Order: sequence, then C-alpha cells, then structure tokens
Amino acid sequence: MHTYWETTGATMAFTHPLDHALLERYVPRDARILDYGCGYGRLTAQLEELGYRDVQGVDPSAAMIERGAREHPGLTLTRQTALPLPFAAGSFDAALLFVVLGVVPGDADQNALVCELARLIRPGGVLYLSDVPLQDDERHSRRYEEAVAAAPYRAYGTFSTPDGGLFRHHRPEQLRALLAGNGFTVEEERTGTTATLHGHTTRNVQLVARRDAPAG
Repeated sequence: MHTYWETTGATMAFTHPLDHALLERYVPRDARILDYGCGYGRLTAQLEELGYRDVQGVDPSAAMIERGAREHPGLTLTRQTALPLPFAAGSFDAALLFVVLGVVPGDADQNALVCELARLIRPGGVLYLSDVPLQDDERHSRRYEEAVAAAPYRAYGTFSTPDGGLFRHHRPEQLRALLAGNGFTVEEERTGTTATLHGHTTRNVQLVARRDAPAG
C-alpha cells in the first residue's frame, strides 16, 4: 500500500472539498492546525490562503511531500512515517483528516491514528474529518462483495483498484464510534458528493468533532 502512494497515488488530484464556512465556524484564524495526511499540500495551501498562518502538514509519503514542495513552496510540509508524531500533547487547536481513514484499512491502525490526534488536539479543539461512506450503487456493492470473497479477513467496504490502490469505505456510524471511542464528540455532520481519484462520483461525509475535556 505504501508503494502506491509513492508512485501512482502521488500523481493523483485530490478532490474532497474544504467547506470554508464550516471550518471558520469552529476554527479561528489564529488556530494552530495540523493537516494530517496532507498529501501534496492542497488543503494546507487553502488554509494559508484563507488566512490561517500556523499550519503544519504531515504525510508519510516522500513522493507526496516532494510534490508539495514543488507545487506549494513555502508551506510547512514534513514527512512522518510513524506514530507518535514529534509534537507535544495539546500542540494543536484543530486538525484535518481528509480521506485518510479511507486509505488506512485496518481497524487497529485507524484507532491508533485517531488516538494520536486526540493526544495532539487540546481539549476543546476540533477534528475536521472528511471521508467516503459505504456507497449503495450497483458498481460499489459488487466491488465490496467481490473484495470480501477474495479477502474475507478484511472489513466490509475494503477493496482494491486496478492500479494498485487499497481503499476502505465506512458506515457513518463506524466513523462516529471511532471518534467517540477516542474522546471526541461530533458537533456537526454533513454529506455531499465529490469526484473520486479515478474519475467517478461518490457521496462523502464530513464530521466536525470536538476534543472532550479530561474527566475530573
């Protein structure tokens, strides 16, 4: 999977839209923001254009970070291949997690990532998540079933693409449970449509979740 994001995946145009009004309702301009899974810095650049000046982009792919340096010189984009990230607890007021869970198919790996973001986001801060829910059209349903038949140990909704990508679509309640289990409370949820990396159209889901204050 890592090879895909160093080769074919690193040439793709990412598409999930950043809802400016939704962001601005929860994240002030002086916020410290982590864009985890920033890829080539598409959203990191949008944040800076909107006036957010303290933005750190992180991605495990060397090819993505190199592309970001070419396309968006001046952004703070760094490659980090493992957790925990080299930031102190509570270092950020907000984090973006755009279509990252969709390329981290394992439950344990997803939980470890969201747990790490919970460590990094201060109590009261927010996580803005965008991902792809399970689709109900015939093409996707067939793809899910064929993937289960080929690899029954994988979670339903996990599938491979002909160019070597491995992706996972989720039930929205799975995303909510993952957030709740790591100390986040969903404040707002929206759905929409977006283009995929491969030129199709899917429904998307976006959640803004607040980091809970420690008990006691």
